[in-house]
Amino acid sequence: MTERVGLYPGTFDPVTKGHLDIVGRAAKLVDRLVLGVAMNAGKGPLFPIEERVRMLEAAAAPIAARNGTVIEVQAFDTLLIHFARRIGARLIIRGLRAVSDFEYEFQMAGMNARLDPGIETVFLMASEGVHFISSRFVKEIARLSGDISPFVTQDVLAAIAEKVAAEGDAARLASGSGSAHD
Repeated sequence: MTERVGLYPGTFDPVTKGHLDIVGRAAKLVDRLVLGVAMNAGKGPLFPIEERVRMLEAAAAPIAARNGTVIEVQAFDTLLIHFARRIGARLIIRGLRAVSDFEYEFQMAGMNARLDPGIETVFLMASEGVHFISSRFVKEIARLSGDISPFVTQDVLAAIAEKVAAEGDAARLASGSGSAHD
């Protein structure tokens, strides 16, 4: 029997419990799930690619152990379809939080189908308890000193706190308001 390989791509900047909801459900559909971490420098990521890969590996490990599915995390900086072909994926998994996500995702699925009709795109609706979580909101809340603990794992929470504190220190230094340790 041929191994069923799925690809769940994203920037994962940072990985959230919403992402992990999709990972857990996608892992039930395939034999091997590759979490593709897109470079996507145009989005101005908070974390460099290596940190995003490491955080996603740590967050996905319990899901792999629980489901018995092989879950791999790989960075990529190519066209999604080229990456899917390279890893042998026949299924691209996309998460949808709201109807507003659908139009963009539908267009992307159509383009991908045109580029390679042998690779299917499957949409998974986010579960009720996490459908409102987005990486963009998590970063914004963290930068404004809000509590993001319900939206991310403890490891990711610690990494964001460190990164946001460093940003604050850099901003204070740049404005001339004192040293980072005032």
